[in-house]
This record gives sequence, C-alpha cells and structure tokens, in this order.
Amino acid sequence: MMKIKNTKVGNYKIFFVGLIIIFSTLQNSNVQSKSSLAGDRTDIKILDKISSKNELVNLTNGEEFIYKDLAIRSMKCTNSEFDDNPEIKAYVQVRDLTITDNDKVYVFNGWMFSSSPSIAPFDHPVYDIWLINCY
Repeated sequence: MMKIKNTKVGNYKIFFVGLIIIFSTLQNSNVQSKSSLAGDRTDIKILDKISSKNELVNLTNGEEFIYKDLAIRSMKCTNSEFDDNPEIKAYVQVRDLTITDNDKVYVFNGWMFSSSPSIAPFDHPVYDIWLINCY
C-alpha cells in the first residue's frame, strides 16, 4: 500500500508562521513610530509686553529655564501623527519668581497647544508664551 502525504497541511503551517512574523513586525514598527512622536526639546516664544520684544527659547524637557522673572519647565512634548496639519502639544509649568509667598505655586501648569493657544492660555501681566515646536 502506498502512503499519500498531505502537503496542503504543511503549506498552511508555513503560511501561518509567515503571517505571524509579518504581523509582529508591523506591531513593532507601529510602537516605534508612536514613541518617536514624543520629543526631548521644546521651543517656545516669549513676548515681553512692556518692551514689545520676543525671544525664541529652546527648553530641554524636565529642566528648569530662568527667563527674567519666570522659571519655565517643559515636562513633555509631542507631535501629531498627521503631517498635513501638525499639532504640537507640551506640558509646561511656569512660576513667577517675583511672588515670594509660595514658590511652589505655578502661574501656569498645564498643556499648551500650538494650533490653539486660547484653549489653555498663559495669563500674565508682563509676559506671554507660545508653543512653537517639539523635537
């Protein structure tokens, strides 16, 4: 009696193994692209309302930057996935150094959005801050 091999089952196993490898590769590339959206540095523009001069400041996330009477710290920044209409957002903390009552109180503590600065406005009598870039 002749044995007949079932070659279709072997072909299906190779197909499923290949499918699993492709799926896991796509998952890894998706995770890497989402992690690359977060940046290490944040650019903000500070306007001095009294002198009408503005200055572009590059912040390293997590480090405090002293600008005249303000202590500014960018905690996190991210870029959007969409290239045609970029949305940059950053979590920023700002302290006014002229207020000596309690240095743990922030004049601004929250998310800033580059496309809509009026969502969470920075309200200060002397300075104005805008989010410019994240990289």
